[in-house]
Amino acid sequence: MTDKFSKSTDFLLENAGPVIRYRLRREILKDITDAEEEKLLGQIYELPLFRLLASYVKPDGYIGSGMHSWDNWREQVLHETPLQDGECAARLLSYYRIPKTHPFVVGFVSAMRDEATLQKEFSYIPPEVGRYEARFAGLNSGNSLQALVYTMQAILGYGDDYDDLRDFQNICLEGFRRVSSISSLDEVTKFDPNSKRRGNCPYIEDDDFFPNYYTLSTLAHTHLWRTPENVATMADAFNNINAVMKPENAMAIRSSGKFHGPCFALVNPVRAFRADLVDTIAYRRMLTEIAMLGVGKKVGVLAETAANIEEAISGDGVLRMDFKNLGVPYPTAYTDTWLEANLKGRDKTALYCDLTFWAVELLYLLENADKTE
Repeated sequence: MTDKFSKSTDFLLENAGPVIRYRLRREILKDITDAEEEKLLGQIYELPLFRLLASYVKPDGYIGSGMHSWDNWREQVLHETPLQDGECAARLLSYYRIPKTHPFVVGFVSAMRDEATLQKEFSYIPPEVGRYEARFAGLNSGNSLQALVYTMQAILGYGDDYDDLRDFQNICLEGFRRVSSISSLDEVTKFDPNSKRRGNCPYIEDDDFFPNYYTLSTLAHTHLWRTPENVATMADAFNNINAVMKPENAMAIRSSGKFHGPCFALVNPVRAFRADLVDTIAYRRMLTEIAMLGVGKKVGVLAETAANIEEAISGDGVLRMDFKNLGVPYPTAYTDTWLEANLKGRDKTALYCDLTFWAVELLYLLENADKTE
């Protein structure tokens, strides 16, 4: 990391908790010894959320119940906390950078790759049985249960070692290729102006290719797809998304004659980061994952974001934002990444550590885009 961010890294090393200090020293400063890494991981394993996650690990290796699933069903509480959902558990393990050799990670990935185990885990309520049986419908747009299963394996570090995941990388790429040269959303959607369905809007079929948050996450955390041509395609896709998509765009997906809202489809422009704006769901995480693709500042929204971050931390190196309601900092599909354990305290140092680490990580990714493996 260049000297111009030394104030930020000094602040983090002095004030941050073990997750940020571990990730900063291992991934960015690259100055951690084996003994120091073992010590910091030991501290991470004692954090309240990790200990809570440990209580949800099942004998078959699966963690929690379902994945992006019902919290309650017919007055039955299915998730006592968000971490009892498989997706949230995978996200915490990924955000905390728990080594892929850890028994929790190994067991969870093994469970997600075993047909009998996965079928059992998605049989706990009747709606999940049908969802599991139709798990591949919508895969090409990332709008399916199987896309979630693949993405969670990728973010845990197992996206390149398995034929199904390698095939899914190509599916993800195809969605981005499709939007890299369109002139409007209308080119890839259908619309029935005579439909009487509530919220009638343009739609795609469940076998259509289209990018969303999950297909982005899969590519961000994998490497076999990366060629200069494919990375350029990803840069073109995001620049074109911001050129042709409109903030008011809406889209549905039709599957088996029914219409559903596609989860996090990229039908709207990606907003650049601003320190004075708390934006939509998980938008800082999304910017990070775009940067993880190795596209650097060839993506305009990242170049603008980097300039805004550098201005915001130009004084003492600390990124500050005014969050009036942080909520519970569990990892979910609907939240940005929070790595500090005590965000709710009256002292905002933990919040500023979280924000500053995000800023340093994103700037580091952009500076080192040409070194992406």
